[in-house]
Amino acid sequence: MNTESQLTRLGLFDARVPRYTSYPTAPHFSASVGPGNFTDWVSAIPRGCDVSLYIHVPFCRRLCWFCACRTQGTSTLGPVQSYVEVLKAELAMLSRILPEGVRLGRLHWGGGTPTLLDPALITDLARAIAAVAPLAPGAEFSVEIDPNEIDGPRLDALVAAGMTRASIGVQDFDPLIQKTIGRDQSYEITAAAVEAIRARGIASLNADILYGLPHQTQRRITDSVQKLLSLSPDRVALYGYAHVPWMARRQTMIPSDAMPTPEERLHLFETARRLFAWDGYEEIGIDHFARPGDGLAVAARTGRLRRNFQGYTDDTAPVLIGLGASSISRFPQGYAQNAPATSDYIKAVRGGGFATARGHVFRGDDLMRARLIEAVMSDFAISTAEISETFGVSAPELTALFHDVRARFEGMIEVDAQGLRVPPEARPLTRMIARCFDAYDQTKAQHSAAI
Repeated sequence: MNTESQLTRLGLFDARVPRYTSYPTAPHFSASVGPGNFTDWVSAIPRGCDVSLYIHVPFCRRLCWFCACRTQGTSTLGPVQSYVEVLKAELAMLSRILPEGVRLGRLHWGGGTPTLLDPALITDLARAIAAVAPLAPGAEFSVEIDPNEIDGPRLDALVAAGMTRASIGVQDFDPLIQKTIGRDQSYEITAAAVEAIRARGIASLNADILYGLPHQTQRRITDSVQKLLSLSPDRVALYGYAHVPWMARRQTMIPSDAMPTPEERLHLFETARRLFAWDGYEEIGIDHFARPGDGLAVAARTGRLRRNFQGYTDDTAPVLIGLGASSISRFPQGYAQNAPATSDYIKAVRGGGFATARGHVFRGDDLMRARLIEAVMSDFAISTAEISETFGVSAPELTALFHDVRARFEGMIEVDAQGLRVPPEARPLTRMIARCFDAYDQTKAQHSAAI
């Protein structure tokens, strides 16, 4: 039996499973976590600790049909200006409870489209953040940039604010696919944005590209990947397009009959994967690629690769604070998410309180299972010694668990006294393997396809 036939037998092409950017996953958050938890958890951060800060800007000039993020359209700058004032108020509240000496090891502006902010707003927001906590030496400040929504003055303001890494969304360069997903962005516009970014000394560049899009073929994805490679990004996220129109209503604009089959999606991924490998990129986890000298590649080689809500990261800070509508914070005690609706978030902050609306308090074996899942997703391996020493679980108990998982996958994964390993031919199953360590009921959540 060839590998694809075995993957079919194991249900790969029918499975819908979490992406596991957190554990437990967001559908299992509850309203039992509120502003009080957020306040207590921030106050408990050790003095002098380096933390990560995520700022969410939910506005876009246009709403791309493929996107399932929490965003809203605006044709004017007015709503964005008002939103930045609310962010500044939230930052001021954070400043009042943040322990002394805390610094930002990582700062990320995401969205939506953070580059909707004009230069004055960029400078204003950056100053408000700096007033709360300074960037640590060697800190990384990354910004998601829409090539259609950037110019010289805005880039100059971002550079002056300390941006060190730019992240651009490509998705696909094929005109038919772009039209079908509501995302017009030519190669020329993208290349010009990259040139402008690098001309200002920003050497670090991320790019996102999608497989599994409507009308996508191996020839078309080959052409798009080759064009992306000509821009030489430091790291690339090759995400599978999640067609979930029941969750993201704008995706109903995309014809379902133009979607590739699950088997075709695997071939599209493999085509792109080989092209990145041939160009010298190292494979990072299930869907990232990086130049050998990039921090992500170094983290993967040294066992420091982690997962967060942006995907794979080399960020090892113990705390991630998320500000803005729908943002999620992670603390050693649990997760805290702001109100997803922008109007609810604004109302809460203008009312003088934090906007935490739901979350999860870690309990039982949550942290152990989180580490099991992260290790599989990041390293394709779990060390029996690490889990046993960290969480006090006996080696025989872990080995028995691993053998049970191995049996579910017809021996495609490897188990011995050292732990569990996922060989290359079984890596399409990684999210399904991770699900075996998930103790929460996954039948009530509607997840994306496993491949």
